[in-house]
Amino acid sequence: QVQLVESGGGLVQAGGSLRLSCAASGRTFTARAMGWFRQAPGKEREFVGAISWNGVTTYYADSVKDRFTISGDNAKNTMYLQMNRLKPEDTAVYYCASARNPYESKRSPDAYSDWGQGTQVTVSS
Repeated sequence: QVQLVESGGGLVQAGGSLRLSCAASGRTFTARAMGWFRQAPGKEREFVGAISWNGVTTYYADSVKDRFTISGDNAKNTMYLQMNRLKPEDTAVYYCASARNPYESKRSPDAYSDWGQGTQVTVSS
């Protein structure tokens, strides 16, 4: 099983930036597709973005495209989510997740088997 730990959340003003980290560990952890999701109060968990197993390709939800960037450091088993030009509607708990199929980057939460505990991001207007 893979253990994922997010960090870097906090309170920021609209227009500001934050960088989230997702550190992965586990007995059988190998390079695999990873994703970021978020969940606001009263809403369903939604896809934010994903990165392919080799770090070459990234995918984003339309709502964050051109503002958020996903990157990975396989040597550190860590994935990052750089969030720029934050908006109040970005307020949510952000989760990282590892894909069931290590070579498939998908938008559905069902495609991910291991999840972190989440980190709160709050954007004030």
